[in-house]
Amino acid sequence: MKILSYLLPFALVVGGGCAASRSIGDLAGAAGGAYLGHELSGGDPGLTAAGAAGGVLLSEGVHYLSRRQADKAYLNGYDKGRSDAVKAQYWLYVGMQRERHGTTKVRLYPVQLPEQSIDGAIFQPSTKYLRIEE
Repeated sequence: MKILSYLLPFALVVGGGCAASRSIGDLAGAAGGAYLGHELSGGDPGLTAAGAAGGVLLSEGVHYLSRRQADKAYLNGYDKGRSDAVKAQYWLYVGMQRERHGTTKVRLYPVQLPEQSIDGAIFQPSTKYLRIEE
């Protein structure tokens, strides 16, 4: 029965730190810490107050760790969402290019280039092709 009286306040402190309201968690931590301090010290008021302060600190620590974990999860989700948006935009552009290339008509027109001399260099006559997309 004595162990149960020690575990109950600990459960209040840990469970209170996860409560929806921070003040309720602090209140539960202070009550649990005060109870433990009172039971362990044999009713000494100084140690009872120290137990209450320790309970509040424990509750705040649990709240801090919980908030830090939630912030980390939020940032991971935000980065994943940004990554997915970039991928979606990339595949949109790929699809647009496929559609454009599928419906275009390409023609190659031959252009005869005569022999010419440019800056002392002699270029032989050749044929080049001009690509036209419609």
